[in-house]
Amino acid sequence: MKKLSARRRHPLAAVVVLLLALAATGGLYATFAPADKAQADTTAQSLAIEEGKKLYAVGCASCHGTGGQGTSDGPSLVGVGAAAVDFQVATGRMPAATSQGAQVPKKKNIYSQAEIDQLAAYIASFGAGPEIPTEEQYGPQGADIAEGGELFRNNCAQCHNFTGKGGALTKGKYAPPLDGVDPKHIYEAMQTGPQNMPSFPDTTLTEQNKKDIIAYLDAVNSSDTENPGGMSLGGLGPVVEGLFAWIFGLGVLIAVAVWVAARTAKAKKS
Repeated sequence: MKKLSARRRHPLAAVVVLLLALAATGGLYATFAPADKAQADTTAQSLAIEEGKKLYAVGCASCHGTGGQGTSDGPSLVGVGAAAVDFQVATGRMPAATSQGAQVPKKKNIYSQAEIDQLAAYIASFGAGPEIPTEEQYGPQGADIAEGGELFRNNCAQCHNFTGKGGALTKGKYAPPLDGVDPKHIYEAMQTGPQNMPSFPDTTLTEQNKKDIIAYLDAVNSSDTENPGGMSLGGLGPVVEGLFAWIFGLGVLIAVAVWVAARTAKAKKS
């Protein structure tokens, strides 16, 4: 007993006890803290879904059905994912006007970003779909502009024009201009294929491909970018350039021909 008592009074005994207590506390925190965090995340997600359900009932259910199954006035939302909701609502395309034309246009949105996130959480609960991308996915870091230009010309320029100025489609539809569009929305459009646009999932265009295309569009539509060809005529392509050449070029030729004929007639009279 005397030996045990002596060990307890050893100068290092208090330090050893303190270290053991800290180790036990750290172990308990590592064991229980992740569970608490996961529970908090689950609770926050549940609250977002509940709030989103209320917003959906007011602004979306009349066209898309109470459970997102779709109606004659709106398509099913099962499996569209949060990315599709963020794109359509944040760009003001949804909710659509009651009298729809050939295509739902972009307009000022009526929801805050927090409300859009709640709507997205609720609609995503209908079925798995593309998630809202992070800034790391669509940001310019690590993007290859030259590769993005080649990908854009091969996959997108047929509708959007080679610099993203937009273009006409059939039956009153159109490919909207892409200058000034939020990079996140361009990424979401490629991922989900809104309206007349085909979708480009990661199996078709990888995450890096999408990043490269967004970087290319930012470069060609930047106000700091100089056009080595001179006047761009709006960057609308060969139709506009041909029309310009036809009207002004042919006009100059006609003017010259009239001038020559007038001088020839005057010379003959003299």
